[in-house]
This record gives sequence, C-alpha cells and structure tokens, in this order.
Amino acid sequence: MNDSLLTVGLPIALAVIMFGLGLTLTVGDFLRIGRDPKPVLLSLGAQLLLLPAICFGLVLAFDLEPLLAVGMMLLAASPGGTTASLFAHLFRGDVALNITLTAINSVIAIVTLPVVVNLALGYFEPGGPDSLGLQLGKTVQVFAIVLVPVVIGMVVRHRAPAFADRADRPVRIASALVLLAVIVGALLADENVGDYLAQVGVVTALFCAISLTLGYLVPRVAGIDARQSLSSCFEVGLHNSTLAITIALGVLGNETLAVPAAVYGVLMFPLALVAGTVLRRRVVREPEPAPMA
Repeated sequence: MNDSLLTVGLPIALAVIMFGLGLTLTVGDFLRIGRDPKPVLLSLGAQLLLLPAICFGLVLAFDLEPLLAVGMMLLAASPGGTTASLFAHLFRGDVALNITLTAINSVIAIVTLPVVVNLALGYFEPGGPDSLGLQLGKTVQVFAIVLVPVVIGMVVRHRAPAFADRADRPVRIASALVLLAVIVGALLADENVGDYLAQVGVVTALFCAISLTLGYLVPRVAGIDARQSLSSCFEVGLHNSTLAITIALGVLGNETLAVPAAVYGVLMFPLALVAGTVLRRRVVREPEPAPMA
C-alpha cells in the first residue's frame, strides 16, 4: 500500500473521525448507561462477545491464511465508528444511543482489542506476538490513536457548544467521506486489489451482514423498541475499519493484516444501506416510546 497514504492519509482520516465523535460527546453520554443500561449492555455484549466468536468461526470455515485471519479478528475487535451514527440519523434510529455506544466501546476497545489481536496471533501465527503483537508500548499507541482526538473534540464541545452543534453534521459527513476515500485509495493504490477481493470479499461481506443482523435481532428479541434496535444494528454492524487499518499498518506495520478491514470498509456501505432500507419500515410503523421521566 502507498506509503504516503499510510503516513499522512490514515492518521488524518482517523483523527477527523475520532474528533468528530468527540464533538458529539458530553460527560452525560457516559452516564447514560446507568440510567438506561439495557440497550447499551445488549449491544455491547453482541459486539464484544458474539462477533469475535462468529468471526473466528468464519475464518476457520473459509480457511484463510494466517495473517488474513488475524486481520479479520482485528476488524472484529474494532469498535463501531461515527459512520454508525450517520446511518442511524439517515434511517431514523436513536442517534444518542449510537453516540453512547461508540464512546463506551471505544474506551473498552483499548483493552479488548489488544487481547483479541494477541490471542489471534498466538493461534493463527505462532511466534507472531513476538514481532507483531500489541504489547504495552503499542497498546499505548492504540490508546493515543483512539482517545486523544476524542478528548480534543469533547474539550471543543465543552468550551464552544454552539460551534460543536453547527459542526456536528458536516464533520460526521466528512468523516464518512474521508473514511471511504482512504479505503478506496488504499485498495486502488495496490495492484493486488483483485486478489484481496477474491481472498476475503465473501467472508467480509458475510461478517458484515451477520453483524448487522445480530445488532438488530439481539436487542429486538430482548424487547427493545425498533428505533433503538436499528441504532444497535448499525453500531454492531459497522466497525471502525479506519482504526483497524491504522493499527495494522501504522502500529503493527503489516499490510496483509489491513486487507480485511480495507475490503470490509468498502462493502459495509451498500450492505448498511440495504439493512437501513428494510428496517426503517419497522421504525416508521412502530410509535416512539414515551420519554423517560
């Protein structure tokens, strides 16, 4: 993949995305889980527990080569991103729930992501953790990559809330466009794009479709309303592929690890549009619940 894309494009893309997330956050968003924990806990449970297990099964079923398998597990361990909030807004989901989930999951991922990646490397690539693993120094890098832009965005929102409100939608749209541009650029810049699609196109599409389905069904079966279940669908189904690519290339320094996230980052957009179009009818038919006292 193109070196300038790695050194300039990816950090800028991720900074824009995470800064945009910070612009939407207040301390109250983190306290929301205490007031209304059920949808948050169900979505986090699906994302943190079910998806890595399902991804592991898909990787074994498709017999992916070791580094591609680890790249899939890196993708599965990555939290949802601001793209989920954009789709929730587009299809009338509970955007506040998406913001809360993304914020909490991004913090949790600082712990869970290195654990999943190191376990995957130990299983699929014995000896890999010695050279590629997310050990303490690299985990600190992940911490900085995820949290620093978010904190800056939160500070801007605290000091200039009117500016943050005005900037919210444009930054959210810009985040999605930058994400798509970087991923497409990364793929087109590499002459092996056809091979990548052949190797992981089907498995990444399946993983995305299963993630979107579980994200909706798990809370729905548990009695959560259609609007919040739709938000969970996008939050669980749309991983922060830019974060996965940045960690693969910028932290672990391995191009093959980034391939599943790059392919997934392109395929998730049409799949999310299909899911939103189908599920929006349920949201429109179901009346909104009365606000909590």
